[in-house]
Amino acid sequence: MNSKKQYSLSFIFGLILFIILVPSFAGCSSQSGKLKTRDLAILRVDGSSIGISAEIAATEEERAQGLMYRRELPPGKGMLFVFDRDQVMNFWMKNTLIPLSIAYISSDGLILEIHHMKPHSEAPVRSGRSARYALEVPQGWFETENIKAGDRLLLENL
Repeated sequence: MNSKKQYSLSFIFGLILFIILVPSFAGCSSQSGKLKTRDLAILRVDGSSIGISAEIAATEEERAQGLMYRRELPPGKGMLFVFDRDQVMNFWMKNTLIPLSIAYISSDGLILEIHHMKPHSEAPVRSGRSARYALEVPQGWFETENIKAGDRLLLENL
């Protein structure tokens, strides 16, 4: 009788853990599983190119979430924020745990400017001109890959 009681308590405890943890894990899953990822290329002024795999944040909800709460972003990976019109942009780093660099990009793919952003900062990082896209990558990736304002994001794969 005692072993049955112990088995029942173990079963109930396991079931309770399952009920509590499964929704928690589902809620904590990274947004990367939901977003489309595209392999894109950046064409440098010198004619060479570099590839990047970017998650596409195209809806208001996806753009609002961005890269918040991510603990890592490997080199060669990023997030491309897509807007439906050209506009002056403001990005911040609230709830963003990793240092990022951001490139503001025109509707034809021209990289207009690049900025560095600090984790958790609520200071807006404003584009100096109207842009259609913003590409966030691990901080320093643009420099490492020799990507500068004047280079061009190829938009064919969007």
